[in-house]
Amino acid sequence: MPEQLLRIDVGDLTFDVRADGPEDGRPVLLLHGFPETSASWASVTPRLTEAGLRTYAPDQLGYSPGARPDEVDAYAMTNLAQITADLMTAMDVPRADVVGHDWGANVAWTMAAWHSDRVRSLTAVSVPHPAAYTAAFRADPEQKERSAYIRLFWQAGKAEEVLLADDARRLRRMLSGGEQDSGVPAEAIDEYVALLSAPGALTAALNWYRAMSSDTRVDPVEVPTTYVWSDGDVAIGRTAAEACGNYVRGEYRFVEFPGVTHWIPEQAPEQLATAILDRIASS
Repeated sequence: MPEQLLRIDVGDLTFDVRADGPEDGRPVLLLHGFPETSASWASVTPRLTEAGLRTYAPDQLGYSPGARPDEVDAYAMTNLAQITADLMTAMDVPRADVVGHDWGANVAWTMAAWHSDRVRSLTAVSVPHPAAYTAAFRADPEQKERSAYIRLFWQAGKAEEVLLADDARRLRRMLSGGEQDSGVPAEAIDEYVALLSAPGALTAALNWYRAMSSDTRVDPVEVPTTYVWSDGDVAIGRTAAEACGNYVRGEYRFVEFPGVTHWIPEQAPEQLATAILDRIASS
């Protein structure tokens, strides 16, 4: 069955969702990060559907043109997790194996903590449990340095101007990896830049950062969990990565990909698909 492009209503929001695989297959929810879209899973999905799974990859809040609220608070983690649960309900998916990369991993962790009845298993990619990240950010100078870019993203107006200037040169460099090839195809980068260049789109994506709050507590998760980290990740250091297991009470695996950048779904799709399938098979 070819990939289906669905439009799913959640209240007054309309999400664009790529669905693939047999309709009676075990459901897998794929959550992308910044500054990408559901297209980031394009090389991972075929391996999952070949195994008989049904995949759902939404363009998340702010990325779907029909789901782009103006209020920064709409992008708070509590709301993102609730909207994701509501999206599952609208797609008639009571439970799913949840996979998230980058900001999608944050949503996946939060879903596993606050909506555990909806999460059969969790595969978090690149970004560890929020408490592990926060602890590293507070205590590890290297992680503070790696996270310095967030200060720019918090600056409304300036961040948009900087990232989109000169045909989005900085946004393109972020995705391409510069001298360290990220594996993100040039045509995919063009697609992401085009979407984020639409009026209000980049602001909506950056609102995920602007809605961050130190008051948001994400409890340890109890669902079976795999955390996938790559040692070439410029945003997440080893301290945060290795502390992730401290916040998982369920069966846990830490999978490290050597020589891979932050953009794991594009650069190492076969390895990632294997990690996802292994998690699903044992959950």
